Amino acid sequence: MVLPDWLRECIPSPTEDESSNDPRENVLSFRRATANWPRHHGESALDLVYQAAEVVADIEDRAHDTEARAHSLCKSAHEKLQLAQTRAESAESARRAALNEANSKLHSASRALKQAQSRISAAEAQVFAAEQRAIAAESRAREAEQALARIEEAIRTRLLGASRDFGSSAAAA
Repeated sequence: MVLPDWLRECIPSPTEDESSNDPRENVLSFRRATANWPRHHGESALDLVYQAAEVVADIEDRAHDTEARAHSLCKSAHEKLQLAQTRAESAESARRAALNEANSKLHSASRALKQAQSRISAAEAQVFAAEQRAIAAESRAREAEQALARIEEAIRTRLLGASRDFGSSAAAA
């Protein structure tokens, strides 16, 4: 920052003589400088006021810009958060729908499996009953064959045997 001329005149420049350890060396004396003020010190003061106003205006502008950026960042972050929440809700909804569909399919498959097991049990029972009927039918068929064989044997022995006896007695007569 550039100092105005009247302020520079108030600040003494260090000289080689004054390089002592005197604690007063860092103290400014305005009594000496008041005599050296320029005649137009009102203009210099006005310049300082304008400079201060410019600095304050710059600070306010920067503060306004910073606030605007902060608002913009907050708005952007809020929009991103809302979008993320929407996506999360959508994903959760899709997950629930997929889970419900999987549960439904599992329930249907379980019902179909129970029905198939029931049909298999019924078919096994029918097969067993048919096998039992077949065994009984084979047994009756064997008994019938044996009975038929006995009847044939009886016919042969009694009828044919009697006719032989009859044939031999007729031949003898």
